[in-house]
Amino acid sequence: MIEPVLLAREARELWAFLNAEEQQEASTLLASDIREVFWRPLPGPQQMAYDSVADVVGYGGGAGGGKTDVAIGKGLMKHRRIAYFRVEGTELEAVYDRLEELLGNRNGFHARPPVWRNCGPRGVKIDFGSVPNPGDERKHRGRPKDLLVIDEAGEFTEAPVQFLRGWVCTTDPEQMCQTLLCFNPPTRPECRWIIKFFAPWLDPAYAGKRAMPGELRWFARMKGVAEEVEVAGPDKFMHNDELVIPQSRTFIPALVGDNPFLYGTNYMAQLQALPEPLRSQMLYGDMTAGIEDDAYQVIPSAWVNAAMARWQPIPGRLPEQESIGCDPARGGKDNTCIARRHKGWWFNVPLLFPGTETPNGPLVASLIIGAMAMNDRAVVHIDVDGIGSSPYDFLVMTGFQTVGVKNATSTPGQTDQSGMLAFANLRSLLWWRFRELLDPMNNMGVALPPDQRLREELCMPRFIVKGKTIYIESREDLLDPKRLGHSPDVATAYIMAAIETPKVRAISALQREVEGQQGHNYDPYDERNLAR
Repeated sequence: MIEPVLLAREARELWAFLNAEEQQEASTLLASDIREVFWRPLPGPQQMAYDSVADVVGYGGGAGGGKTDVAIGKGLMKHRRIAYFRVEGTELEAVYDRLEELLGNRNGFHARPPVWRNCGPRGVKIDFGSVPNPGDERKHRGRPKDLLVIDEAGEFTEAPVQFLRGWVCTTDPEQMCQTLLCFNPPTRPECRWIIKFFAPWLDPAYAGKRAMPGELRWFARMKGVAEEVEVAGPDKFMHNDELVIPQSRTFIPALVGDNPFLYGTNYMAQLQALPEPLRSQMLYGDMTAGIEDDAYQVIPSAWVNAAMARWQPIPGRLPEQESIGCDPARGGKDNTCIARRHKGWWFNVPLLFPGTETPNGPLVASLIIGAMAMNDRAVVHIDVDGIGSSPYDFLVMTGFQTVGVKNATSTPGQTDQSGMLAFANLRSLLWWRFRELLDPMNNMGVALPPDQRLREELCMPRFIVKGKTIYIESREDLLDPKRLGHSPDVATAYIMAAIETPKVRAISALQREVEGQQGHNYDPYDERNLAR
């Protein structure tokens, strides 16, 4: 029975007028009500996250905004089966402690594997998991849940999160299904994906109308389109003979100032005392602070950002198209990407196609031809390692000037700008040449489209120097979920589009001009004539 001392003064006065049977009935009703509302969100961001009906909710930004409490409270009050993930299993102990603090015990908790059965007043089941190593997420395949919580999502790479989202489902038509991503600003380049994922709220380079906190935006993944795209609303639509059902997404920022339990303590002073960039990350939720380059990052982030800041769409007819780069994917999970470079080192936006939509060489070649400004007759540079040879052959047979790029080729005599360092292979040479192209000291004025995936892929690879030879991190290394997690298709296409190969018609025109002046013994590849 509830003790009268727990009641308000007015209720205690009325309590005395109840007989024993009435007091017992009142106690039962009060206890039932307490069980139903044993956790309440704080007004403000917590309440917004608690009430949100988005399919995917992003919550957080700064430290102290109550991320763990939102995940626990929303799960126990609104869901039935929860999967709760952090990168490292040891980090889950803080979640267990908070649950014990709320519930008063650990009844129903089992440590191996970590699961909490019959948790809270509604008997919720919580499965806990961690994904410290590449592929660990696959251990959790086929386990349905109506709430997926990715806590400290800013420390996850994208691949495991997207994989785990595949089993957010329920057979109960009345039960809402949701994914909740709680995070502070990412501190590693490979975790920048989360800024792109919530681009309308977080990405400074987002080109559309900015979204307000808690506003619903709609996204869909469509057959024949490589990237998930934002759509106008929730209505289903047909695309390539497939019914597409958009999913909603929102982001709700929260800082320590939104948490009255911490705001009045010394925690604010502790955050203010942190050194930068931690201070801006944890105190203000600054998503762009503190993502530091690796000391051996091939292309510094600042150089990529500067090139993207120079980019502006060009109205009307574009400058002469000089080069096309293509990284083809014939089937599989990679993408076919096409990059187009125009005169003045202005690069157009990427064209990206799922590998499943480009299963053979002629189809890849047709996409390249469709990307051409036909009167300009740009030189095509295409990756011919393994899968690129068929589109290369097709383009050559149809008369287009095409250069096959074989990344493993040796590069004797080629050095960096200093003249002191050589390259392990052609791939290393091309990535380094792109680095030199973007180097502000060279003042080339390169303009790259502000594409988040291009930025991420250009800024990911690292290099080492062995003796006097530069080695660039391999494509296979970048596939590691702890690195990029996918093939750098977009960056590869742009790096190939940057290759400078003289157009055949330009060489022929020059040859005719010089032959008219010097006779018919002109060699266009003689060093004296190349200087022209």
